[in-house]
Amino acid sequence: MKVGFLVNPIAGIGGRVGLKGSDNVEDEAVKRGGKSVSPARAKEAISGLVTHLGSSLKKLDFVTCSGAMGEKELRGAGVAKNQIEVVCETPSHSSAKDTERASAKFLEMKVDLVLFCGGDGTARDIVRIIDNKIPVIGIPAGVKMHSGVFCVRPEALAALLREHLEGRVDTGDAEILDLDEEEYRRGNWSVRLFATAKTLLEPTLVQTGKMMVEEVADDAVKLEMIEHIKELMMMEPECLFLLGPGSTIAFIAQGLGFDKTLLGIDAAAGGKMIGKNLDEKGILSLLKRFRVSKLVVSPIGAQGFILGRGNLEVSPEVVRKIGITNIMVLATPSKLRVTPTLRVDTGDADLDSEFARRAYLPVVVGYRMMKMHPLQV
Repeated sequence: MKVGFLVNPIAGIGGRVGLKGSDNVEDEAVKRGGKSVSPARAKEAISGLVTHLGSSLKKLDFVTCSGAMGEKELRGAGVAKNQIEVVCETPSHSSAKDTERASAKFLEMKVDLVLFCGGDGTARDIVRIIDNKIPVIGIPAGVKMHSGVFCVRPEALAALLREHLEGRVDTGDAEILDLDEEEYRRGNWSVRLFATAKTLLEPTLVQTGKMMVEEVADDAVKLEMIEHIKELMMMEPECLFLLGPGSTIAFIAQGLGFDKTLLGIDAAAGGKMIGKNLDEKGILSLLKRFRVSKLVVSPIGAQGFILGRGNLEVSPEVVRKIGITNIMVLATPSKLRVTPTLRVDTGDADLDSEFARRAYLPVVVGYRMMKMHPLQV
């Protein structure tokens, strides 16, 4: 099988510094101390292939780009030199145009699968060129990953390709969602269906597209959640509450009288807001001031992610300081019905294993009402 392999070297660079993506903000992200996560995530995924596919790895030939857009990660992960063909020379400072140029080369080379490391923006740039002619699979490394073509975690790639090589995974259609990052940074969620792409269909290894879920009864349930959180804040006035992104948490925050950012991490304590749109450093600074803290999040509809998608400011260090038992998951019953499992992808294997050992997490579904919901890592 011939695999076109591509890495977006700056994917995820804006996540922990609160920039909501990497499009057109690379310099600002670097200035704030942002670091790209894609090289390490790509190497992790390919190393898993080398380790777990064994002799089956010889069935794969990679065509890729020079340097940090693919060749470096393949060689660093231990893929044999005779299985790597560099078909596209790329500059040290790459752009979306280089992704498109590489994608055109993959079409020309008649690859069987395009494997990339990045986020929704990278998926969009690839599919703009290859359309739905070749199946696409993404190694998740961006800030926003709403499209239905990403492995649930980098380590899932090995199992997915093994199943595919053995003929047990079919291809099918998935949505590529295009989010306007400029509007996103202003707090506006402007998402549209950009294209339909082919991908590998395996629901435990490949995430579904983000689903917006709303029922008439949901507002009544959210009002109950407001009372639940208000009561907790009154009982624990010295506790720091970190409020995650998304419309569910924004609705609840508004009901509490807080002017919350829709897509940022905000902080409240003692009945008032004390921080808005915090990056990782800002969160860690606040955590030093409070003995007890809680993180309030809501899963992405259908995908189930509570960490690792759209909230990279909540880094592994932040999660450890808060403590897994102090993470509060809120979801309406209608959202849970279409979200069979909760997921985390923190980028830290040990921390993800701690979550995995729990198997279930409590989810607040109303006033003093909780449901134990499956957790899959």
